[in-house]
Amino acid sequence: MPIITLPDGSQRSFAKPVTITEVAADIGPGLARVALAGKVDDKLVDMSTVVEADIQLAIVTTRDSDGLEMLRHSCAHLMAHAVKELFPEVQVTIGPVVADGFYYDFAYKRPFTTDDLCLIEQRMKNLVKADLVISRHVMQRTQALDFFHKQGETYKVAIIDTIADEEPLSLYQQGNFTDLCRGPHVPSTGYIKAFKLMKVAGAYWRGDSSNTMLTRIYGTAWGDKKDLKAYLHRIAEAERRDHRKIGRQLGLFHTQEEAPGMVFWHPNGWIIYQVIEQYIRLKQCTGGYQEVRTPQMVDRSLWERSGHWDKFSDMMFTTCSENRDYAVKPMNCPCHIQIFNQGLKSYRDLPKRMAEFGSCHRNELSGTLHGIMRVRNFTQDDGHIFCSEGQIQDEVALFIDFLHDIYYDFGFDDIILKLSTRPQKRVGSDAVWDKAETALAQALDAKQLEWQELPGEGAFYGPKIEFSLRDCLGRVWQCGTMQVDFSMPGRLDAQFVNELGEREVPVMLHRAALGSFERFIGILIENCAGAMPPWLAPTQVVILNITHKQSSFCQYIEEKLIKNGFRASVDLRNEKVGFKIREHTILKVPYLLVVGDKEVDSQTVTVRTRSGQNLGNMSLDSFRKLLDEAVAQKGRFSF
Repeated sequence: MPIITLPDGSQRSFAKPVTITEVAADIGPGLARVALAGKVDDKLVDMSTVVEADIQLAIVTTRDSDGLEMLRHSCAHLMAHAVKELFPEVQVTIGPVVADGFYYDFAYKRPFTTDDLCLIEQRMKNLVKADLVISRHVMQRTQALDFFHKQGETYKVAIIDTIADEEPLSLYQQGNFTDLCRGPHVPSTGYIKAFKLMKVAGAYWRGDSSNTMLTRIYGTAWGDKKDLKAYLHRIAEAERRDHRKIGRQLGLFHTQEEAPGMVFWHPNGWIIYQVIEQYIRLKQCTGGYQEVRTPQMVDRSLWERSGHWDKFSDMMFTTCSENRDYAVKPMNCPCHIQIFNQGLKSYRDLPKRMAEFGSCHRNELSGTLHGIMRVRNFTQDDGHIFCSEGQIQDEVALFIDFLHDIYYDFGFDDIILKLSTRPQKRVGSDAVWDKAETALAQALDAKQLEWQELPGEGAFYGPKIEFSLRDCLGRVWQCGTMQVDFSMPGRLDAQFVNELGEREVPVMLHRAALGSFERFIGILIENCAGAMPPWLAPTQVVILNITHKQSSFCQYIEEKLIKNGFRASVDLRNEKVGFKIREHTILKVPYLLVVGDKEVDSQTVTVRTRSGQNLGNMSLDSFRKLLDEAVAQKGRFSF
């Protein structure tokens, strides 16, 4: 007689073995209708699973992340079923769940088209209406191999060959379609009601370019149509905000094949870049950092000693000269230790804070490059703090405050903190890692901040706090880091004289606020859809004349604003003022000053915003004050 313990601690007893479906119905008919799976002792199982002994059970629905993930996995199978019915010669390969959706790779004589997606999606809807039961079957290895051989599914045979002999093989059947899968799956196709096929792409079998090119179909699935609609809106909004498209429209930057993964900054984009750099430089200066500059290329031996060569050499650009091997630096930390090592330091010199806007190169795969978000050449607002073990807590706490101030100035107040702990491949003893992880955890707790642990995600030389920002679309971007490193300073002979007059290896804190300038600017562009707040806008104000008679006064206004430190320009073209207003609105200039005869006579300007708001007529001094206040608000500014 199994006794079922539910998450709230209540129990239900049954006189005989029962399925998860029967347990859900016993709890309530409403739950039974929406139940997708059971979680038995923290393991997901199908609703048809029979319970014979005492267990702890949670009923999983689409409100649970596990349930939504399983729904998407079942939708991938639904798509494969539809494809096989429409294109019988297709071979199905793998179909995993990914963020917000799923994909399935197919081998076919031709790539699928957008028209094919419409046909596939309609067939999927028909299969949903049919409400086909999804059932699990266990086969012996030889049976499964024979089954897929007869089906002509050579890729499934290849997958089975990679599975350990002793592992049982489960197959899931729905109607006339059977697929190899560990499961679990929803009870029937009728549970999959809100889905959309998104795009077609190419993908090599097993991710190896020497293998056959397959066709990959991406899709998304949600618990209901409302959630699907909201997701599709977010996707459409993200496409509208794509930094690559906006970068072209506003003339900020471009990339080209002759320099893959490297950015050509145009004047407007470089203004944004420099304003951010000058802002960070001032923050670092007031925070006690000394700015340094280190070489772009360093002898291979330094990277071997630091440990980077073993862990990172495949990402480095290398060259040789005069029988010496060099690497273009992918990060700045070993070079900063070389500066620290010039002259013996005392404990009185610590903490020593160094910062560099370091230009780094990493040989990212060409397929991963994405506008200015993922590049091969980038600039880090990199910094390193050399301190004693007893100073770690204070320095981490100071940096957390430092970082929150910066993010707040850029308009981000939803900051997510994660502590990444020791990876499998690492340097340093477990005792050292224990100290480093504890130091970071205690610093976070002392600030009374919420955080979560990411086991195994730390750098090879130390654990790190990751600071992520949530943008206006709810997307999360990891930007800042704080890493505790007990290993690299010793590997590169860094020392200081402690209070006892003895030589001691300093602790090295690796920190960055924005991370990559390029990526952070891409995030900003997408967060504000290119409409930069006045402090970052390449052109803060444009003065527009109505006729040529106002030209001199417009030029006078431009000159006065520039002398007051504003980025102003004048548009004296022989065009209608309405045309010029539309053009500069499209270019997302924050303020437009319209000057006609009336304004010349009164020595005033008529002020419009890029959002179309008319702020009326005001004196030049009043407008300067308005613009000063807007710039002072930084990223918190809004019309």
